[in-house]
Amino acid sequence: MSRIDRRALILSCGSAVIAAPVAAAAFAIEPLRRDREPSRDLLALIKAHETTYEAFGKAIQATDGNNRDHDKASQAEEKALLAVCAYSAISEGDRRTKAQYLLKIAARGELDLAEQMQALLHSALPKE
Repeated sequence: MSRIDRRALILSCGSAVIAAPVAAAAFAIEPLRRDREPSRDLLALIKAHETTYEAFGKAIQATDGNNRDHDKASQAEEKALLAVCAYSAISEGDRRTKAQYLLKIAARGELDLAEQMQALLHSALPKE
């Protein structure tokens, strides 16, 4: 029968005691990192708005375009921006990304429709 050395027992138990909280902390940090990244859904909405905004700009600059093309592009851009405004940002990453993007839009003077403001306010309410 082997004799258990007191020092070896303390060292093995001590490292387990230290390792357990370190491992638990590593798992606890992972959700926080994911929470800081914007969701794919929000990024897709932002990309869709950027695409429709670019198309709207091209429709305005087109010399051969008619008002109908301009109106359709304008409506598509407004709808895409409204979708970003209405998106319920739950994670820290979504909230930060949405706010930064909409502040950029507001700085251009393009976040001024009543529907956009209502969508923003409704998106901040908790889902029932």
